[in-house]
Amino acid sequence: MNKPPLLPVVVPTRTHSLVELPSSVARYVEAGLHGAENTKRGYAADLRSFQDYCEHHQLLHLPAEVTTVAGYVSQMADRGMKLATIRRHVAAIAKLHQLAGQPSPTSHEALNVVLDGIARIVGKRQRQAPAFTVAELKQAIKAMDLTTPTGLRDRAVLLLGFAGAFRRSELVALNVEDVELTRQALVIHMRQSKTNQYGQEEDKAVFYAPSADFCPVRAVQEWITCLNRTTGPLFTRMSRGNQNRPAQPSQNRLTDQSVNDLVQRHLGIMYSAHSLRASFVTTAVEAGQSNKAIKNQTKQKTDAMIERYARLDDVKRFNAAQYLGL
Repeated sequence: MNKPPLLPVVVPTRTHSLVELPSSVARYVEAGLHGAENTKRGYAADLRSFQDYCEHHQLLHLPAEVTTVAGYVSQMADRGMKLATIRRHVAAIAKLHQLAGQPSPTSHEALNVVLDGIARIVGKRQRQAPAFTVAELKQAIKAMDLTTPTGLRDRAVLLLGFAGAFRRSELVALNVEDVELTRQALVIHMRQSKTNQYGQEEDKAVFYAPSADFCPVRAVQEWITCLNRTTGPLFTRMSRGNQNRPAQPSQNRLTDQSVNDLVQRHLGIMYSAHSLRASFVTTAVEAGQSNKAIKNQTKQKTDAMIERYARLDDVKRFNAAQYLGL
C-alpha cells in the first residue's frame, strides 16, 4: 500500500513572509518554532490571560493592534506585576503571531516606548530573591530530622542546589543516572537547561566538604541510598506516612513549586528556590572567585549576569569605604 505523499512545511519567518520547506524537516521546524517545554507552558498561561483581556474589552487578539498590547501591558503594570513578567507576556504574544504567520505588534516602536516607561516607573527596585548566608544554611541543616527520608531528601536538595548553583527547574529534572561519583567530586550531567535548550550535555561539579553534616556529595549519596534504585527521578515527592512508618520516597518527581516550598520551610519565608542560585553567586563573589570560575558552575553566559545575581547591595557588608586606611 502506497503512503500518501507528505506535504511541504510552511514556515513563518521573522519578516512575516512564508517559506516553504521540504516535509523531511517538519520535526525540526516544530522544535524550532515552539521551543522548550517550560517555555511553552509559560506562554500558554500568558496567552490565555491576553485573550481574556481582549475578549473583555472586545478587541481582536490575533492579529492584535499595537494599541491593544499597549493597553494590556499598562494594565499589568497598574496591577503591580513585575517587569520580567510583563516582558514574558509580550514575548508570548510575539510567539503567537510568529506561529500564525502574522506581523507582530510587539516589534512596533510605540510599544517599546511604553515598555521603557513601565521599566522606569515599576522596574526601578524590583524585589529579587535574597541570598542567605552559609551560616543560615548550616543552621537550617542542623534543625532537620535526618533519621527520616524526608530529612535526607531536603538536606540533599538544599546542599546540592546551593553548591551546584542550580535553578529549581534543573533540580527537579535530574535523574539518578545523571549523577556520577568521581574521586575528586560529584559530577552532575545536565542534558538541558534554561541557557542550553539544544541538548548539549553540560556538567556541574560538586565537591566534598570538610564536615560530613554539610557535605553535598555525602548528602546526595545518602539520599540515593534511601531511594534504593539506579534510575528515575532524583528528587521525588514523599508518600504519606503514619505513626509506625515515616513518609517514604514515591515515584513522582518534585515540582518547581515544591522546591520553592522546601526552601521556605527550612530557611524562611523571605527566601525562595531562586535564593539557592543567588546565594552561590553572592558567596563566590565575596570569596574572591573569578567570574570565569563562577560561570563555569552557573553556566551563565555573561559577566553582567553575575552582577545581576550577586546580592551585594548591603552597604554595611560590601563597601570599599571599609578599606580606606583611615
